[in-house]
Amino acid sequence: MGVKEILEFIKIEHTLFSLPFILIGYILAFNQFMHDLPVSEFSWFRMDLIWILVAAIGARGLAMSLNRIVDKDIDAANPRTQGRHLATGTMSIQTASILAGCFLLMLLIGAGLLNKVALMMSWLPVLAFVIYPYTKRYTWLCHLWLGLCLGLAPAGAWVAIAADVHGWAAITGMFETGTELLWLPTIFPISLGVALWITSFDINYARMDIENDRATGVYSFPARFGEDATTRTSIQLTLLWFACFAISNPMDEIWFLGASAVMALTNIAVILAKEKFSDFQTVLFRTSMLTGWILLIPIILIQPENGLLQN
Repeated sequence: MGVKEILEFIKIEHTLFSLPFILIGYILAFNQFMHDLPVSEFSWFRMDLIWILVAAIGARGLAMSLNRIVDKDIDAANPRTQGRHLATGTMSIQTASILAGCFLLMLLIGAGLLNKVALMMSWLPVLAFVIYPYTKRYTWLCHLWLGLCLGLAPAGAWVAIAADVHGWAAITGMFETGTELLWLPTIFPISLGVALWITSFDINYARMDIENDRATGVYSFPARFGEDATTRTSIQLTLLWFACFAISNPMDEIWFLGASAVMALTNIAVILAKEKFSDFQTVLFRTSMLTGWILLIPIILIQPENGLLQN
């Protein structure tokens, strides 16, 4: 099996959803804790980005591999997905399991080269990935669980950097005032916003399989509540993820809030105008994919004095 087949198997293009938020988490952590470091440590923090990306690629590949393995029979019964590698037999379960093991190793190596906290916390995304494929067999809340899985991306990058400075206190410690956890003002609302954003995207994406899901007993929000409820709920979720980004504190700058507002309105417009698109799913995918990258721009451009880009 070649590289092309492996990239198709893990849907490499879906990495475009999580990557900008991984970078946002990394940059926010760097700028939040840079004053706690000597200047000589800045180059090491930049090296950390490589290991974060290694761990992220491993996590993404592991999540997709596990999903494909567990959902082999569901994919085979769905006309939209019956052409996937495991469903058609073009890839064996053994090969898919080996790939999952390799991606798990990438995740652990990347986390281990970051710091002890990152390595010791790597069980959390792995557990989330293992549980996700089974959720659609029991509850329409599977979309929210998928959102939580991707919400770990910016949080993981933030913790990887924060733990270099504060160790376990990056998770358990508070500011000097003793009233606020280190992760609460910035990365928590952003991670929650990412979770709600992906949930909104996924319930719309699941519109393609409404009839098949009802026939096969697969749980999804559109299959359970119908098209109109899906539209209303996805708009409500969009407003909620905008609220999460609005109350976050990326650097006390209005530009991040403005970018969030623009992308929230764009997502809502696409959802409301879904009947006007010949291929709603493609438009939805591209709009949702662009959301994270648009939000990344002000984070990159608006740097504090002696920030990441100035050193």
